[in-house]
Amino acid sequence: MIDDVSKNHGFATEKEPFQLFDQWLKDAETREINDHNTMSLATVDETGMPNVRMVLLKEFSEKGFVFYTNYESCKGQEILHSMKAALCFHWKSLRRQIRIRGVVKKITDAEADAYYASRSRGSQVGAWLSKQSRPLESRFSLEKAVAEYMLHSAVRIISRPPYWSGFRIHPLSIEFWRDRPFRLHNRTVFTRSDLDRRTWKIEKLYP
Repeated sequence: MIDDVSKNHGFATEKEPFQLFDQWLKDAETREINDHNTMSLATVDETGMPNVRMVLLKEFSEKGFVFYTNYESCKGQEILHSMKAALCFHWKSLRRQIRIRGVVKKITDAEADAYYASRSRGSQVGAWLSKQSRPLESRFSLEKAVAEYMLHSAVRIISRPPYWSGFRIHPLSIEFWRDRPFRLHNRTVFTRSDLDRRTWKIEKLYP
C-alpha cells in the first residue's frame, strides 16, 4: 500500500521541493493519527551543543516553514544567536521523512498578531504566564495564576506578548526519505547555495 502511494508522487518530474512537500503533508494529514504537522526542531547553543524538541508547523510556502514560540525560551534564544536551524518530519504510518536545513528570519509583527488572535483564549493566556524554559517553583502557582488571569480578562481582548512571535526557516536543503526494502531507502535531496536562487540542485543519495 505504501509503495503504491509513493509511486504516485515520485521525484523524476519534480524541479523544486515545495510541491512535493505539500503533497506529502497532505498525505500525512489523511494517514497520521495525531498532529501530522509535528516536526523536530534542532538548534545549537553558544558552545555548539545541540538541542532538539518537537514543535508544530503552522504555515509553509516557498518562503519557508513557520512556527511560533517565546523568543525568551531556550529555542528562541538559540535561534536568535545563530539564526540557523534544522527540521525533521517523520510520518511512521507513511514510512517517510523530510529533513530541512536553513537560515532563520523573524516573521512580521502583523503575521504574529494575526496568528496569535486565532489561538484559543487559554493558549493566549499561557503565552503571557509561562516563563518558557525557566525553572518552575510550583505547578500549583502557575495554574492559579492562569485561572486568575482568565477570570480578570474574561471580557477583554488579550494582546500578543512582545516576546512571543514566530520564526520562518528559509531552506537551503530539503531531503525526502522514503522507506524501501532491505534498508535500501530512497533519498532525494534538493539544495541551493543561497535564498535568491530559484533553481535547485537535485541529487540522489546512497541510503
